[in-house]
Amino acid sequence: MTVRVRFFARFRELLGTDIVVTVPEGKGLVDLVKEIAQKNREGYDALFDENGAFREFVIIMQNGKRVDTAAAGTARVADGDEIAVFPPVAGG
Repeated sequence: MTVRVRFFARFRELLGTDIVVTVPEGKGLVDLVKEIAQKNREGYDALFDENGAFREFVIIMQNGKRVDTAAAGTARVADGDEIAVFPPVAGG
């Protein structure tokens, strides 16, 4: 199955954007992002803490719906999913 992963802002600078990957059925959301992030140590460290969990400020969206970082560990991706990963958002 095919999944699209998009990183934004600082994460995009470190890891790229609009990454299309083929993954096996039942692939976990965290595992998918980890595999991509491991290609750049600085990018990995920006997303994940020392225990391998998403840092609490990371914003994850799956098909336009926010996924709580605590629930991301049990989330699975499906064919055609779009995963978006954002750093904290600020503005005014």
